[in-house]
Amino acid sequence: MRTDSSPGTLPAREHLPAAPAGTPVLDVVIPVYNEEKDLQPCVRRLHEHLARTFPYAFRITIADNASTDTTPQVAARLAAEIPEVTTFRLEQKGRGRALRAVWSASDAPVLAYMDVDLSTDLNALLPLVAPLISGHSDLAIGSRLARSSRVVRGPKREFISRAYNLILRGSLQARFSDAQCGFKAIRRDVAQALLPLVEDTGWFFDTEMLVLAERAGLRIHEVPVDWVDDPDSTVHIVKTATDDLKGVWRVGRALATGSLPLDRLTRPFGDDPRDREIQDVPKGLARQLVGFCVVGGLSTLFYLLLYSGFRVFTGSQVANALALLVSAIANTAANRRLTFGVRGRGGAVRHQAQGLVVFGIGLALTSGSLAALGAATSDPAHSTELAVLIAANLAATVLRFLLFRAWVFPDRRDEQEPPAAVGTPDPRRDHGPRQDHGPRLDHAPLPQRPAERRYAPYDTTRFRAGDAADRTWRDATVRLQPVRPTDTDPRNAR
Repeated sequence: MRTDSSPGTLPAREHLPAAPAGTPVLDVVIPVYNEEKDLQPCVRRLHEHLARTFPYAFRITIADNASTDTTPQVAARLAAEIPEVTTFRLEQKGRGRALRAVWSASDAPVLAYMDVDLSTDLNALLPLVAPLISGHSDLAIGSRLARSSRVVRGPKREFISRAYNLILRGSLQARFSDAQCGFKAIRRDVAQALLPLVEDTGWFFDTEMLVLAERAGLRIHEVPVDWVDDPDSTVHIVKTATDDLKGVWRVGRALATGSLPLDRLTRPFGDDPRDREIQDVPKGLARQLVGFCVVGGLSTLFYLLLYSGFRVFTGSQVANALALLVSAIANTAANRRLTFGVRGRGGAVRHQAQGLVVFGIGLALTSGSLAALGAATSDPAHSTELAVLIAANLAATVLRFLLFRAWVFPDRRDEQEPPAAVGTPDPRRDHGPRQDHGPRLDHAPLPQRPAERRYAPYDTTRFRAGDAADRTWRDATVRLQPVRPTDTDPRNAR
């Protein structure tokens, strides 16, 4: 599982800035492998639909996955005949590999893909990308399993699709309804942060991307689609299902161990520029209490089992100390991950050390209770010992939660470096001379309120939603103007 860092915490969502005529707002990728028969009618139909219905400039990219037939020649001919069509050749197979390569190189702020068979009704394309253009959502997917979707396919594929999504919900707690529908879109700034964490290069690429995005708190928009199964599909169902199950196991293990830096994909709270100082949505006390109670209940059962086992071989004080030590280590690790949402291995040793201090306090309470019981009666019953320990552990649990929340796993937002005011140069942004990656906008900055700060908290690279990572767009938010590709095409006779 990849653990290389992403560009940093994502900025607040904003409406995408306008692009000059001819600069695409949308880049639709069509991954193909040996599709010489279907490629041309697919591209021409998609191009006609976009030119007729899509109000912004667009591009269609054919991603050829090492085809061995005449698919590259067909793609090259389409690119020569249609200005909005480009082709990209890869020498290795894999849909995920193709999407990663094209999306990483694209300059369009909204990236999408669809299958070459066009099983999905194209009328869903504009509703798919509209929430990404407006800044409402980070990713968008077509769903064949929504109530209002209309789907035509055989019972075998219907069963496989629903069974796969049930597996995702049961094993990875996925909440999106359809992982494998070949109809998805993502904002470019999100893709630049998310794709380095996605390891799969095949059919599981979609699922892994969606699971990581959802776990990171990114917003996924679902669009009900009309979908007709392609009976001539070349997908190997058994092999694909096997690879997907392996991917589910790999991603589940990575999420369980906290080896993915998903906190770098979080969005700050609020879309209004005045909300930029709110660096994160505060963690709810109620949610933490529920998580802590669940972990605490399981830890108490674990502690009592350990105590009963150790009590057979040693005295009550030693048995209590050993049981409390082992259960405290497990309790700290579980609360770290499940209750307070701390991922990764950073600070784990320090947290365990602080947890042992909390354990010492709990040991003092429970040992003192046992000592008081011993002073009251010389030979207490085992059930009486357990009752006293339960009462002492309840008191220790309340104190443990307060110490965990305030000391071991505090909200450290106040310790962040204060943001620079508007216009203050940031030495971390000096990355050398800017490389020219295409057209750029030179809009004047928007007027600001006196207390407003135009920055993105936690964002080490200091770029905002709608800004390209290569900084080809200015820091301005303007309304997108409808642009049709034919408006600026010199070959257009109108």
